[in-house]
Amino acid sequence: MTEEAKTSEPQTHPAVSVMGPGDGEMIVLGTMRMRVLEDGSHTGHRLAIAESVLAPHTQGPPQHRHSRHDEGFYILSGTVRFTVGDEDYDATTGTLVMVPPGAPHTFANLTDRPAVMLSTFTPDLYVQYFRDLQEALADGRPLTPQANIDAMSRYATEPATDLA
Repeated sequence: MTEEAKTSEPQTHPAVSVMGPGDGEMIVLGTMRMRVLEDGSHTGHRLAIAESVLAPHTQGPPQHRHSRHDEGFYILSGTVRFTVGDEDYDATTGTLVMVPPGAPHTFANLTDRPAVMLSTFTPDLYVQYFRDLQEALADGRPLTPQANIDAMSRYATEPATDLA
């Protein structure tokens, strides 16, 4: 079979996505760097995956709830403090934290060392939120609490104001 014939035949299997170590969209949000490994475009929007590096002493987002997606965090290195409601959990290397819809949560790196985590979003809804935040921070503009709340609301997320 010729190369031309091979490429013009319909595919019977979906294409496999391979993301190399230097690949992926980079989103910078202050002291957090996020590399989008899968934005949902290869998974029918069922799953998105990102690798995040939290610099030492990085405060995370305000405590919030998602109404339409699960969020998972696998700690690749360092220690990340998760606050779920009024409970704190120090997640160390090898720890998986799964946050179902409706659960209030936030995270931070309170240590003197960087922390790296792999995050999943099912479905992929929330990846665009991080893109929107990066856009809001363009040109050195500060992110106001209201701008953050407005961005969250576009992605079925709201601050957990009852815990503030």
